[in-house]
Amino acid sequence: MRLFAVMTCVALLAPQGALAQAPDDDPDLDLSVEQPDFTVVTLPTTLRVPRFKSAFRVTHRFGRPLGAGDFGDLVGDLFGLDSGALIGLEYRFGLLRGVQAGIHRTSNKTIDFFGQYNLLQQSGGSPVGLGVLASIEGTNNFRDRYSPALGVAVSRTISGLAALYVEPLWVGSTNPAPAAFAEDEDTLLVGLAARLRIRPTVYLVGEIAPRVAGHDPGVTHGSFGIEKRAGGHSFQLNVSNGFGTTPAQVARGGFTNDDWYLGFNISRKFF
Repeated sequence: MRLFAVMTCVALLAPQGALAQAPDDDPDLDLSVEQPDFTVVTLPTTLRVPRFKSAFRVTHRFGRPLGAGDFGDLVGDLFGLDSGALIGLEYRFGLLRGVQAGIHRTSNKTIDFFGQYNLLQQSGGSPVGLGVLASIEGTNNFRDRYSPALGVAVSRTISGLAALYVEPLWVGSTNPAPAAFAEDEDTLLVGLAARLRIRPTVYLVGEIAPRVAGHDPGVTHGSFGIEKRAGGHSFQLNVSNGFGTTPAQVARGGFTNDDWYLGFNISRKFF
């Protein structure tokens, strides 16, 4: 058993692990400097997971509003790091060329199963990249309140400089009220996001997700931050007006535009 545990750790941590290998000439293995990660902050990109490769991500959204109290209070709370946080753990795997699937679980016991099929790549002669998005999440460890989601991610990269995204997304069962009292059960939103490369391995990121129809409590989800790429790792420090990291959480919007919360994402590619 100890040998099996050691072999499993080696397989996960090695950049070119002992799992089934994608061909060495697979273009999905090449670094994309315009979109180095599979998400902007929360919204997905059109970056492919190479076949039989995988990636892991950790998200934190701290619970203290940055504007609460005076600056001394903020410093005393270490800019919110002393407060509790909504934590997310995510793993994704490349099933086939252009097909990826994964799971994202947050510390409030919401589990999101998601998949993405990249129909078009900008580098393949198309003016844009295009991915079809599908997911279903459930609360209470996937036992209650199921929220399916379906949409597309359209990307346009500017060589060596930036990546822009437009992402129409339908999310079902976003209203937690009992059906008998709910006027709108679902939400249609259009995610808008960008990643700007300001240094060879440093990026500015930002996204908003305005709701255009259906259930729309709170304010429009918004988040921005700064990101550092280091080999297969990406380290992102972000600020958001809510805690959402799943499609239904984003569809329910942020709390208020007067309160913003510190957070971070850490991701690791295993290829």
